Amino acid sequence: MSFASKTSSLQAYNMVLYRTAVHPEFFSVSGRQRIEHAGYEFEAWIYKGGHVLRFELDKTCVTEVVSDQIERLPQKGVATTLPCAGEKDHDCDFTDHVTYMTSIQTETLSDHLYLGTYNELVEHGRMSEGLLTVWHDETGKNNLSLIDTQRYNDQIHVQAYHCRSDCGLVLRTQTIFQVNAE
Repeated sequence: MSFASKTSSLQAYNMVLYRTAVHPEFFSVSGRQRIEHAGYEFEAWIYKGGHVLRFELDKTCVTEVVSDQIERLPQKGVATTLPCAGEKDHDCDFTDHVTYMTSIQTETLSDHLYLGTYNELVEHGRMSEGLLTVWHDETGKNNLSLIDTQRYNDQIHVQAYHCRSDCGLVLRTQTIFQVNAE
């Protein structure tokens, strides 16, 4: 596979942050997780190649979407859009009571390293009972998307992984939704 095709596939991924909920009709959701705790509600959706994380407290809603097809997503309520290529950190206060933080990292790996990473993430997803979807592309190569969530009294921590065999991509996001004390 040429470097140019790896770069263009990697460049398609973006993280879109919304100040509203996003309707599931925009995604082919293959798994969901919902948590209600300490006054907040959290929901995660996994689909082939992407994820949605929604956090609500009182009337504040924050939604993170990671996708390689952002042209299909709604524009209403967008707070920010970040390309996923490379390494990035972003944080913002949505109100005095809700803080959002994320870290995005991407790697483009050789076939051998990609397969090893893929196998480790499949095992991790099964052991952690995370949201996991695996599929084969048109050439029969392995792909996955994984969400691993930890709940705390005043925070939700989410690690999401997306492995794309067509470009040897491993995309990792680490997101924290935090409830700030009054």
